[in-house]
Order: sequence, then structure tokens, then C-alpha cells
Amino acid sequence: MASVRQVQVTFDCAEPERVARFWCEVLGYVVPPPPEGFGSWADFDRSLPPEQQGSAFACVDPSGVGPRLYFQRVPEGKVVKNRVHLDVRAGTGLVGEERLATLEAEGARLVALGATRVRLLPADEENESCLVMQDVEGNEFCLD
Repeated sequence: MASVRQVQVTFDCAEPERVARFWCEVLGYVVPPPPEGFGSWADFDRSLPPEQQGSAFACVDPSGVGPRLYFQRVPEGKVVKNRVHLDVRAGTGLVGEERLATLEAEGARLVALGATRVRLLPADEENESCLVMQDVEGNEFCLD
């Protein structure tokens, strides 16, 4: 039986490069080098037929540990809640007020990047606090 070697997370969006660059900032990811023979991604993009220009963008974890994120342009906008979302683990191991302060600080940083704060899910008997947020195109994620 074959084993999975890598996982890529794909986002449908209207503006792939804009959304990819947002997630680079959120996660500390980077844009990979352009394909061989191109000095930049803009050069590569210009080599594509007009209808394909700006249709996709990607970012990667510079450590090679996290999944590649791929952003593809689709014609329809987001109309319902995501069925899958990312949990951005900013408060791992923290509890109570210390966790909440860390989440609030990171949430403020992400809002400055274009994210939207949706709501705080306060701690209960089973779970610590987390912030529900949206990226620059309204895709939900949790700041956990």
C-alpha cells in the first residue's frame, strides 16, 4: 500500500496572488522560486495565454515541514461556510488569560494584514479559547 508523501491545501479564490501573499504573512511561508528560465513569477505569468494569466499562485513552508498552499482562480465567489478550514496554532500550550492575550495580539496583527475577526469562542470545560477569523476573501480559519 502506498503512503502519502505530501499534502497540498488548495484554495478557490478570485485573486490567487493576493490571497497567497496574505497566507505567506500569516504563516511565515514564502513564494517558491519561479520555473527554470524565468526571472520572476511575473515573467512566467506573462508567458501564459491571457485567459490563464493570474489564475494560480502558491506558497510553501520554508522549512519544508508544512503543506504547500495552492490558490486557484475560480469564477464563482464564496457563498457558504467552508467545509474545511485551517487552524493557525498561535496559542499552543497556553491557557487562560495568557492564551487569550496571545490570540488577541496575533488577531490584531492579522487584521492589519486584511483578515476579519468574526468572533471569540471562549474557553469551556473541554476547549481553550480560539478566534474565528476570515482571510482577505472571506475564507474562515481559526486562530487557535
